[in-house]
Parts: sequence; structure tokens; C-alpha cells
Amino acid sequence: MLTQVIKHLDVFMIANLFVLALVVAIVIDRAIYFLGRGHINTKAFLEQIKRLLAANNIDRAKKLCDASSAPVARVAKAGLARAHKGEAAVAQSIEETMVDVTPDVKQRIGALWSFANIATLLGLLGTITGLIATFNAVAFAAPAERQTRLSAGIATAMYHTAIGLFIAVLCMIAHLILSAASKKVMGDLESFSLRLENLLGEGGGAAAGAAAPSDER
Repeated sequence: MLTQVIKHLDVFMIANLFVLALVVAIVIDRAIYFLGRGHINTKAFLEQIKRLLAANNIDRAKKLCDASSAPVARVAKAGLARAHKGEAAVAQSIEETMVDVTPDVKQRIGALWSFANIATLLGLLGTITGLIATFNAVAFAAPAERQTRLSAGIATAMYHTAIGLFIAVLCMIAHLILSAASKKVMGDLESFSLRLENLLGEGGGAAAGAAAPSDER
């Protein structure tokens, strides 16, 4: 299959292979994000913060947040930083940070749908131009060569269609999987932010207030 694709390389095929490379790069980047730097167990993380606040150790709680670049840690740090200023300040800080981290979670996922359309259209362009070139060549070819040139030209056109559709399907599958992953992260983040607000509003705020003077010095 690969040797046949290389055999029928032209500008449209190269363009589609470039699109494929971009799609693979996006999928790898997002997979690393969702499985690595963007991943954290929100329930366990919140429990750790609860224990630290109960021990009146807000500085350790902030350092715990600094240890991770996950959106949940950034939201937690924003809430903890304003905990001594009251519930309204905590809620505002968390909401602002949620707005900041949302693009990081959804980054480049929407582009996959556009790449699916681009790959399909590039495949169609390659098919049409290939058929046009084939029919022109057949029209001026010797009778003995017409069948061979027609078969080769149609094969080239069909390879363009196949590659375009393959990349489009790959983009759609990747978009579905990554969109589901981003929605899960956002759902966990929203749930965590609400629980953190309640925690800081009920008992954590008092602990933060006690720690605030030492922070300001």
C-alpha cells in the first residue's frame, strides 16, 4: 500500500500527507496533555488540600498546587491565594482562572474537524485532476496504450480519494476521542471548583485567614 502511494505521489498527495503529519502531531500532543501534565486525580488532590487546611498549613497547600501544571492545580492555587479575602474574592478568582485554563484544555481539538474537510477536498482535487490528465493522455495515445494509461490514471485518481477519506476518518475519530477527554476534564474541573469554594467558604477560609498575616509579611 505504502509503495503504491509513493508511486502516485503528486502535489495533492504530498499536501494530504502533510495534513496527516499535522493530525498525528496534534493527537500526540493532546494525548500527552490528557495523560500527563494535564491529568490529576481531582478527588485525591482535594482531599490533600482539605488535610492541609485542617492543619492550618495553607503554604503547603499552595506548594502542592505549584507541583503540578494541571488545570485543577491552577484553579486551586487561585482560590487559595484569595482565601483570606472572603468567599466573593475566592469565587471570582476561581472563575477567572477557569476562563484562563479552558483554552488549554480544548486547544487544537477543533482544528481536527477542519483538517478532515481539508483532507477530503484535497483528495477530491487529486481525483479530478488525475482523471482530467488521464482522459487527455488517452485521447492522444496509440490504441495499444490506451487501456494501460486509462487503468493507471484511474488507479492514481482512486488513491487520492482513498488517502483523503482515510485521513478524514482518522481526524473524525481523533476529534471524538479528544473532545470526550476534554469534556471529562472540564466536568472534573467544574466539580472541583465548586467543592473548593465550599471548602474555603466553610472552614478553609478561617485557616487561610489565620495564615494571611504571615504571607503578607
